[in-house]
Amino acid sequence: MSESTNRKVLLVDGMAILFRAFYATSYTGYIRKTKAGLPTNAVYGFIQYFFDAINTFKPTHVVCCWDMGSKTFRTEQFAEYKGNRGDAPEELIPQFDLVKDVVESMGIQNIGIVGFEADDCLGTLATQLSSESEVYILTGDHDMLQLVSETVKVVIMKKGKLNYAVYDPAVLLEEKQLTPTQVIDLKGFMGDTSDNYPGVKGIGEKTALKLILEYQSIEGVLLNLEKLPKGVRSKIEADLDMLHLSRDLATIRINVPISCELSACSWHITKDAAAQKFEELEFGALVKILDGHPVRELDPFATA
Repeated sequence: MSESTNRKVLLVDGMAILFRAFYATSYTGYIRKTKAGLPTNAVYGFIQYFFDAINTFKPTHVVCCWDMGSKTFRTEQFAEYKGNRGDAPEELIPQFDLVKDVVESMGIQNIGIVGFEADDCLGTLATQLSSESEVYILTGDHDMLQLVSETVKVVIMKKGKLNYAVYDPAVLLEEKQLTPTQVIDLKGFMGDTSDNYPGVKGIGEKTALKLILEYQSIEGVLLNLEKLPKGVRSKIEADLDMLHLSRDLATIRINVPISCELSACSWHITKDAAAQKFEELEFGALVKILDGHPVRELDPFATA
């Protein structure tokens, strides 16, 4: 067995999990806060989700990736990209920085880069690290399925605690009838209402999937336009530019200027610092969640 098969990197889609934690704990109208009034419900839930995944997938290395603002190269390409999204809930906004502080206190790397989305950081790190380890991407975002490969699995968090769908190429093909690249082409045709880009006007998921299954790719469809029903053909011809733009917007970048050495992201927690941070945020009940995990040695002269 090669050394790389013993390595398992968990790449965490931080913002996706933070939002999930916020809405899972705020739907009743109650928001957990410190005595000073600082909202902490999303961070508290994030920690629980995070350690559930750690205990389930037992990684040897961990990294958290984050969005770094709403302006990215995609908004430069298409001004309306994600333009349908309202402001984040008021109680969530102070938790964006707070959660990164908590992650850092545990000794885990936070990675993000202005101008790109967390998706692009995840895609880049998955590509870099999968040559020497098995990679699991923890997210709630089905767009990530385009990153699936023989050495990269995408873990979709489903409703309920400890409920995951783990995708490799075989599962993706069986469940969605798609290859990773076809996940992108499907979005090119149907667009994405969540991210607010239209695809080809008048073509929805059902027609898009039928086209991809029959002709394999956007290029395959375009080479066979004369075989398509007149209505479908005319829609595609009228929206060719948007078809190509939508596919580009849907494509997660795997060449963002970031890197992370495996040695820098080994799964070891700085337990004392994390416990102090938990107590500071009045998360006393969560301190015990830190037990049983490898501890990072803070002595700079200690051997790694």
